[in-house]
Amino acid sequence: MNIYLHVEISARELDSKILLGTLAAARGHEVLISDLESIIKGLKRKILAPGIYHTKSLTPSDSKISRHQSLIDSGSKITSIDEEGGLVDEGYEKFASSRYSDRTLSQSSAVFGWGPEDTETLKKIYPKHSSKIFMTGSPRVDLWKPFFASYWNTNNLKIPKPFLLVSSNMGAFNMMSFNEIIKFYKEAGYFERDPETLKTLFGTIGEDYKMAFSFIEAIKYLAKNNNGYDIVLRPHPTENIDTWKIFFENIPNIKVIRNDSISVWVNNAFAVMHNGCTTAIESFVSQKPVITYTPFERNFSRIIPNKIGYNVQSPQELSKVVNEIFDKGVAENIKDKIEPDLEVVDKKIYIDDEHAAKKIINVWESLGDSSLSNSNNWSKFQFALKIMKYNGIFSRAIKNLFSTSHKKKIVNYKFPNLDKSNMYKRIDKLQSLLNIEHKIKYKILSDRSIIITPK
Repeated sequence: MNIYLHVEISARELDSKILLGTLAAARGHEVLISDLESIIKGLKRKILAPGIYHTKSLTPSDSKISRHQSLIDSGSKITSIDEEGGLVDEGYEKFASSRYSDRTLSQSSAVFGWGPEDTETLKKIYPKHSSKIFMTGSPRVDLWKPFFASYWNTNNLKIPKPFLLVSSNMGAFNMMSFNEIIKFYKEAGYFERDPETLKTLFGTIGEDYKMAFSFIEAIKYLAKNNNGYDIVLRPHPTENIDTWKIFFENIPNIKVIRNDSISVWVNNAFAVMHNGCTTAIESFVSQKPVITYTPFERNFSRIIPNKIGYNVQSPQELSKVVNEIFDKGVAENIKDKIEPDLEVVDKKIYIDDEHAAKKIINVWESLGDSSLSNSNNWSKFQFALKIMKYNGIFSRAIKNLFSTSHKKKIVNYKFPNLDKSNMYKRIDKLQSLLNIEHKIKYKILSDRSIIITPK
């Protein structure tokens, strides 16, 4: 069977797609992991045969509904797990109403839930689609488990000292301007589905600026008052890393780094500091101490992650707690947090002995038929990708030549180019960890496309 896995933000999603792809290929399926444009153009132009198209959301925008319908009409089937997850907010009703609709669910053959709350809420709001909604858990959560800790071990971090990870999730330094954000939400139909969205955007981004300033002050305080560790600030994939770097120039024990997945940094840190960030939930699952820094009360708070770990309100208290965790070690500082944190996390994510990735593949196999298993000519698709790339370069060059405006350089910060050696090492690691006996092969086809297939 052909399986096409859409990646939007590689730092967030790529490793879980590699896990899905490796397991699926070991079970006889051919898997393409790629960006949206490459998959859609390949399917629409019939260079790619029909298959399972697994996407990152079912947001009911006109463009997405039209795109999915064209894929269905050409013989493919749509499945999805929402990569946003709705993990940071209390309840799931608002998220379910803004990110799904009867129309997008009717176009889908299967929808996968992170845990009890999203699965049950979706079935309640969209009862006629309940049979296609499955509580599998998320492959991203699979990779948060201690079982996969060695997958994240790396010698490439180049941070000689133990480090505190500061995970940022603030709209203050977004790569998109506020105008671009408003335009995106409007075109995606969020304001029509939920009139409160505009108010929430203004309130959240305003408070994010205030929180960013508080974090800058606190991080500088920690840099001067610590017991011998470094600080790694990890900006969100949508944040402008250069803006963060300005504030910490010439402070040697503060590193601003966005390389790789956040999970690499979580697994190699001695503790994680955040405010309103999904990384708090990941850190808890990965058995790392979590420090929630809340210097002021927010009206537009991301509630769930801020209930996890040590809650501190001042730079002085923050320094005391972090130094204590650093001195005493991880095990000593998570045992008293396990039960209360587990109560917060349990309704949001589902974990059992079977990996979520395997459950998702089981559902795909139940949907499969001979029409989804026609062979692909991967060499032909690779050639098409090269043509698409050169056409894009030529088109942009012509536009720039005749343009009178000075536009900023377009950089794909969400999905930077794949690193061949790094990708192949990750697949090899997964095969070893999962004791996969069936031989598979893999090949990078372009800057943002990799295939994993049976050998």
